[in-house]
Amino acid sequence: MAGGLSTGARFLGGFFEVTGVNHRYLVVIDDERYNLGSWSRVSGLGVTWQVCEYRAGDSNDLFTYVGTPNYSRIRLSRAVCFDSQVVQEWLCQQARQYRPLSGSIQLVDSLGLKIVGWELKHFFPVGWSVSELDPSRTGVAVETLELAHTGFLDDDVAFSL
Repeated sequence: MAGGLSTGARFLGGFFEVTGVNHRYLVVIDDERYNLGSWSRVSGLGVTWQVCEYRAGDSNDLFTYVGTPNYSRIRLSRAVCFDSQVVQEWLCQQARQYRPLSGSIQLVDSLGLKIVGWELKHFFPVGWSVSELDPSRTGVAVETLELAHTGFLDDDVAFSL
């Protein structure tokens, strides 16, 4: 046992360091005035492909091919915080003059070190909300931001939403 820990204990220690519950998601966009900050939850980060089938004439040969990728909308959630004001400013700017941006969502550990990232192409807000603000209830106010985008894969396929 090196350092007083068994191999299994050292593995488990490393496992919990990498997969701990202290992960955050940073949203970085190419307009540095609007650093959207850290988020606690991300959903909808996914892609699907339509399966296309083609049968030529009276032939029994069926040709199957993959269509263009379809990217899901991304939903970001967190407790309302100081960065929520930056999101409001970005939403106001987008409402006045729509400008799609590029950027990334980065999964970071408790030390702020990037574990993995997804580069988003041509993304823009399509929804924003705050949970019910009721002083008689306990809990924090949660804001949710929904983004549409044209992809995070390096596939060089352009299509409209």
